[in-house]
Amino acid sequence: MQPTGVLETSKATNPLKALLSYGQSMWLDYIRRDLITSGGLKKMIDEDGLRGMTSNPSIFEKAIAESSLYDDMLKSLASRQDLDATGRYEQIAIRDIQDAADVLRPVYESSKFRDGYVSLEVSPLLALKTQETIEEARRLWKAVNRENVMIKIPGTAEGLPAIRQAIGEGININVTLLFAQEVYEKVAEAYIAGLEDLATRGGNPKKMASVASFFISRIDSLVDSKLNDRLKATTDATEQSLIKSLLGKVAIANGKLTYQSYQLIFSGPRWQALAAKGAQTQRVLWASTSTKNPNYRDVVYVEELIGPDTVNTMPPATIDAFRDHGQLRNSLTEDVAGAAKVMSDLAKVGVSIKEATDKLTDDAVKLFADAFDKLLAAVAKNTQQKGK
Repeated sequence: MQPTGVLETSKATNPLKALLSYGQSMWLDYIRRDLITSGGLKKMIDEDGLRGMTSNPSIFEKAIAESSLYDDMLKSLASRQDLDATGRYEQIAIRDIQDAADVLRPVYESSKFRDGYVSLEVSPLLALKTQETIEEARRLWKAVNRENVMIKIPGTAEGLPAIRQAIGEGININVTLLFAQEVYEKVAEAYIAGLEDLATRGGNPKKMASVASFFISRIDSLVDSKLNDRLKATTDATEQSLIKSLLGKVAIANGKLTYQSYQLIFSGPRWQALAAKGAQTQRVLWASTSTKNPNYRDVVYVEELIGPDTVNTMPPATIDAFRDHGQLRNSLTEDVAGAAKVMSDLAKVGVSIKEATDKLTDDAVKLFADAFDKLLAAVAKNTQQKGK
C-alpha cells in the first residue's frame, strides 16, 4: 500500500523528470569531460529533466587523476611557463564549465534564468579570506564569461560580506558549505542586501540568480555517531528509546526548518520590493544528498525534501537510484511540528546541533582545502608526465 500522497510512477514516468512538477529542480553534482562531449549531458537534460550542474575540487581531481580525458589539455599546458598548477587547473576547469554552460543554455533561457546553471568554486584556500574571495569571484566570473554560471563561495563568516559584494556586482553565487539554520538566514540576508545594492547602482535584478547549498547527509553521519555514544552511556530505557527515535532524523528535520525560514524571509515587504523589480528568490539547494549509512534508504535525502522553489543536486549514483525507484510526494512541508520536536528532543538528550554544525563547517572547509591541494598535485604530476 502506498503512503498517503505518494504518486504511483509507471515505467513511462521518470521520477527525476517528475520532480519539476513539485517545483524542485534536479541538478547533477558531477562534471567530467566525456559527459559533455559524448552527448550524455544533453541526454540527461532531455530524458531526466536535468536543470543544472555543480562541481567542486574533489570532483575535478577525480576526473583529472582517474581518466585520460584531459591528456590533450595537460600536454598543451606543459609548455606554459606562465602558469602554475592553479593556473593550469583553471584552464581545464573553465573549458569544462563553459562547455557545460553552453549545453545548459536552452534550459537557462526557457526557465527565464531560474535554472541552467553550472557552478565553479573559488579556491577553498580562501574560505576565511574576504577580500581575496571577492577578487577571485570577479576573476573567475570574467574568465568563464557565461551568464549561466554561478561562482561558489562558502558561507563562512568571512564569506558572507564577499557574497553580498558579488551579488551587488551582478555575479551569480552558489553559497556552499551550509549546515546551520541560523547561518542560512545570514546568507539569505546577504543575498537580499546584495540585490538592494545592485538595484541602487542601477543594475538589473531580473537576471540575478543564487542558491544556498545546504548540506544534508553529513549532519546525520555526525549526529548519529553522537547519539550512538549517548545510547551506550545510558541504561535508562526511556532515554534509550528517545535516542533511538532520533537516529537518521536530524538532517531532514534541520532541512525542513531551514525551508520554513526560506518561506518567511522571501515573503515579507522587504523582499516584495525586490520581487516587484523582477528579482528571484535565492533557492535552497539540498547538497550532500547521497546516503552514507547503508541502513537508510538510498534515496531518503531526495524523497524527504521535495518541495517548491528548491534544488536537489545529486551525484550520479543517487540519480540512478531515484530514477529507478524514487517515490514522489510533497514531503518538505509535511509535519513541520514533528521536525521541530526532533530538534528539541536532540537538545533534551544532550546533543548540541550548534556544536555539530560548527564542527561540520570547520571540517568541510578543511576537507575542501585538502581536496584542492590534492587536485593541484594531480595537475602538476600529470602535466609533467604529458609534457615529456
